[in-house]
Amino acid sequence: MPTDVIMPALGMAQETGKVVRWHKSEGETVAKGEPLMEVETDKVTVDVEAPADGTLAAVTASEGADVPVGQTIALILAAGESAPAMPASEPWAPEPRAEPVAASNSLLLAPPTERSGGNGRRRPLASPKARRLAKERGIDLTAVAGSGPRGAVVAADLEEELVALTHERSAPASALGTVWRRMADNTTASWQSVPHFYLSRDVDASRLNAWRDSARTRAGYERVSHTDLLVKLCAAALARHPNVNSRWDGGSIARGGGVNVGIAVATDDGLVVPVVHDADRLTLREVSERRIELVERARSGKLRPDDVAGGTFTISNLGMYGVDSFQAIVNAPQAAILAVGRILDRVVPVAGAPAVRPMLSLTLSFDHRVVDGARGAEFLDTLGAVAEEPAGLVD
Repeated sequence: MPTDVIMPALGMAQETGKVVRWHKSEGETVAKGEPLMEVETDKVTVDVEAPADGTLAAVTASEGADVPVGQTIALILAAGESAPAMPASEPWAPEPRAEPVAASNSLLLAPPTERSGGNGRRRPLASPKARRLAKERGIDLTAVAGSGPRGAVVAADLEEELVALTHERSAPASALGTVWRRMADNTTASWQSVPHFYLSRDVDASRLNAWRDSARTRAGYERVSHTDLLVKLCAAALARHPNVNSRWDGGSIARGGGVNVGIAVATDDGLVVPVVHDADRLTLREVSERRIELVERARSGKLRPDDVAGGTFTISNLGMYGVDSFQAIVNAPQAAILAVGRILDRVVPVAGAPAVRPMLSLTLSFDHRVVDGARGAEFLDTLGAVAEEPAGLVD
């Protein structure tokens, strides 16, 4: 029997997959386990392996096609087998919305008209000025709703039409990719359903800077970044405050299965959040290596499903863009996200006297269903303390 090649489910909420490219052409020999096609989901792009040895046949999904999960899109034939006839894969689309039913009396919907000569055509009612403007600017009067007497088109109606046409011509809609659409859906759902509250604190980053500078002098630590240090700091604080390392789960609070810190990464396709799993158990060097690997895969569109699964907390760092501070949207169903600004020299009081110190703004967004104000403040206090004195975390 031929072996089916199906669109795999690479995520729990995945409905479709997009065939980015076929690594093999129809009629080519394939070996079980070798890359057969590249598939894009709402979060990642992955290579799908051939499920059997044989010859690729009966390919029904072209590159760029969105295909429902579980649908057969090709066959792998063993020696001596032939492909049965297969229907072409239908592009997937959401169920269409019902259109409003038009009024039964079509005369109520038609624009008022006036008789025009003997050619059988009808002209819409319009003022002389409106006719002149329409002729000069190439506007079809039959397509303009009139606001004058008996529904006649007046000059003001044409001005509104011109504004709309100018906007359409100067700002064409751009096609959104799967990753951007999913990002838009997720942030909208979180903003509408999660009761956010925010806590902020400025911390002295002198010791943090010294920690990074010292680490970079050691072999294998040359690419350690402030984000790596923040992953370590947040992991330590989350281990001490497991209530923050939790999620809202259908009316109850569920603890995270580990301290898994997500890092928001901007890509050409949209925002993705790869995850450093078990961050509280990793050395700084291991965190840095993992972060570098994840960012490179994210920006090349090669993240694997495991790379984005299981996050319990997220860091969004915009300091490299010159942002002083901001508030981030909770990455639901997680309970909290940390927004990080740039480190900036400021004049602050030190022992009763003004002094210049490198200051870092930290802003936490919480889901109030999981974390209340007092527990959020306790977590921020711990995070601020280890940021200002990270000696116990140095490795």
